[in-house]
Amino acid sequence: MLVAAGILLSRIAGFVRQYVFAHYFGNGAAADAFNAALKIPNLLQNLFGEGVLSASFIPVYAGLLGRGDEKEATRVADVVGTLLALVTAALVVLGVVATPYLIAGIAPGFTGEKRDATITLVRVLFPGVGVLVLSSWCLGILNSHRRFFLSYAAPVVWSATMVVAMLAFGDGAASYRLAEIVAAAATLGAVLQLAVQLPTVLVLLGRLRPSLDLASARVRQVFRSFGPVVVARGVVQISAYVDQVLASLLPTGAVAGLAYAQLIYTLPVSLFGMSVSASELPEMARAAGSAEDVARQLRARLSAGLRQIAFFVVPSAVALLTLGDVIAALLYQSGRFTHADALYVWGILAGSAVGLLASTMGRLYASTFYALHDTRTPLACAAVRVALTTGLGWLAAIVLPPRLGIDPRWGTAGLTASAGAAGWIELALLRSRLRRRIGATPLAGSFVARLWGAAAVGAALAWGVKLALGAAHPLVAGPLVLAPYAIGYAAAALALGVPEARSALATVRRRGVRG
Repeated sequence: MLVAAGILLSRIAGFVRQYVFAHYFGNGAAADAFNAALKIPNLLQNLFGEGVLSASFIPVYAGLLGRGDEKEATRVADVVGTLLALVTAALVVLGVVATPYLIAGIAPGFTGEKRDATITLVRVLFPGVGVLVLSSWCLGILNSHRRFFLSYAAPVVWSATMVVAMLAFGDGAASYRLAEIVAAAATLGAVLQLAVQLPTVLVLLGRLRPSLDLASARVRQVFRSFGPVVVARGVVQISAYVDQVLASLLPTGAVAGLAYAQLIYTLPVSLFGMSVSASELPEMARAAGSAEDVARQLRARLSAGLRQIAFFVVPSAVALLTLGDVIAALLYQSGRFTHADALYVWGILAGSAVGLLASTMGRLYASTFYALHDTRTPLACAAVRVALTTGLGWLAAIVLPPRLGIDPRWGTAGLTASAGAAGWIELALLRSRLRRRIGATPLAGSFVARLWGAAAVGAALAWGVKLALGAAHPLVAGPLVLAPYAIGYAAAALALGVPEARSALATVRRRGVRG
């Protein structure tokens, strides 16, 4: 719950940031340039940030804490932090120098002013993203000490810095100039995000001494896992960058539209998949006893986590599929972002609904492998998914639309749908291979069917309200449509006897009594 609360707070800040961004940039060329530019330095954060540290650093560090060896745990944290800072600094310098070549690879469809602006923006953003990698190191330490809220709420500072910049300069600056100002604010926000976490980290560590001591067996264990995980994250990033490349080949607005949609459809993945996975990983890493004892503990935690994820993600997928226009309009429709743009984002969201449950549950399966100090299996499964995403994405986004007489800009919906289909195959592979390690952890079909049925009831209620409201303002229609959806889903889930619904209701009642 602390992870979810922190993520929710940071995502609310993110939506405020994107709402203001949409108001000033709309879905035009400058928006394309900024979103493409942000994608390139983000490679650093995705390769060396939270995902890699969760897989390689947290299991070792949390395991040492669980055994009471705080001295060795601190030494491991010192070495990992030092090497991470050195490697990141070198890559930031290299990235700034090589930016023109990176643009050619990531956005080949950009030309002229849009390409030049993207190069400038990447160079401004790169140092800030390097700082965010160190912020992820702080997250690994905080999570291992069960200090979940701060690490996931800290990105609020990053978003807030950009919002302040847009509000201060948005009315007087041209679009590309404003994009440069926002990029500079993002770099400043990254520094502030790190500064927010460091005091608590220093208290937990007791001290912080830069060190390159690689003699410790535990340090070597971290870096043995680090390599395969970096490769795995690199493979996953190929998929994201393939989407970026393909979107850059589509008409103007495709890159920005994909970015607007991604912020929405990754919310349930982060809020429910990441919160469960992040909180379970340190606990799974502490599992002790015989091989059968460890397997039994992991099965119990995994099964409970999968049910939690499904309870929240199934209605999220149905909402994206049936009410995506309402959600997009509520979050973004203002200024240069029109109702037509909201409908376009809805199409992308509908495609993402295909694999939302699979990608969210896949995070928990991967965390279970990491707790077993197995980083190679998630890598192999991710490689299969990326290969499928690339092939299916090219077919769905570039080849099929013109042959079927569909507007090429709708190829972005094909990108998200093809990624979803590949996500289900990856999940099947992860589940099959984990079964061989710890035994079966099935998610009952009857349970999932009840969730889909409850979500359908909520969607029917919401559509009735939506039709009755007609052309109401998004800020009015959004809450009035989404509230009946949530209430309808919860009521139907209770009526169908879903245990998680009863548990959630009991939690709300207890808090109400305490309040």
